[in-house]
Amino acid sequence: MSSFDEKTVLDILEKVSKSVVNISIVKLVHHMFYQAVPVQGMGSGTIIDPKGYVLTNNHVVGGAEKIGVILWNGEVLHGKLIGSCAVHDTAVVKVDRKDLPVAELGDSDKLRVGQRVYAIGNPFGLAGGPSITSGVISAVNRTIESQRGLLENLVQTDAAINPGNSGGPLVDLDGKVIAINTAIIPYAQGIGFAIPINSAKRCTGETIREGVFARPWLGIVGLSVTEEIARYYQLPLEKGVFVTKIARASPAERSGIEAGDMILRLDNAPIYCIEDLLNEIHNRRIGDKAKITVYRKGREQSFEVTLSQMP
Repeated sequence: MSSFDEKTVLDILEKVSKSVVNISIVKLVHHMFYQAVPVQGMGSGTIIDPKGYVLTNNHVVGGAEKIGVILWNGEVLHGKLIGSCAVHDTAVVKVDRKDLPVAELGDSDKLRVGQRVYAIGNPFGLAGGPSITSGVISAVNRTIESQRGLLENLVQTDAAINPGNSGGPLVDLDGKVIAINTAIIPYAQGIGFAIPINSAKRCTGETIREGVFARPWLGIVGLSVTEEIARYYQLPLEKGVFVTKIARASPAERSGIEAGDMILRLDNAPIYCIEDLLNEIHNRRIGDKAKITVYRKGREQSFEVTLSQMP
């Protein structure tokens, strides 16, 4: 027996769908003879301010020469890229129109695994307005390495997210946006990923004001150490972050941290997993110094790092 009133939910979804837009873009790509060729792309977006601000994915509109924003009623508007946040694959586009229907933003910190959600967007750019797929929250705090870099703290869902859905909202039963869908993961089959709305909120304000969201960066790729990871890599400890890769010219490389190190502490905060490390870094500012303690070759060593802006 259903635990919710389906008609009420459908009415809510119909209302929130009016705040979802289709985004079409044109990018210039240089082919083998160095000639610029226009290439069309597509995606979705969510109206977050009645003054015409639209939240979408950075990979949807990044590098676009032209941006078209199609409202739920078929009206086509010209979009202008205000700014982007590559760290969370989010961007803000502005259209010259006021009193637009706005989606209500929720609180992604309260998400629970198994919670019912709905993905809204325009898959494959099909005409006829937004479509809706349903599913549940399969996992939270996922960290994925995509073609465009590391995406952290993602929401995982089994709701279908196809090309064209990127930038559209993932909403709960109350119609509140709890994440922004992304189809940036090419190998994801049967699962989808979305950027938590609280992460997007932190980006959005600064993006609108400054045109870019700046965040401190350490420059490592790491794994949360578990019993299985410790056994596979023959590690003596079962908690921490095992460094698998160091970015060139990063704060980590400049400080002397190496691949194969196990990060145990950042200043006085113990690091048990990758989420602990990310939270500690993101609670600091660009230019801050921090002492990172690692386990290397049978003993602990400490390195002072100066956090820089993520490139």
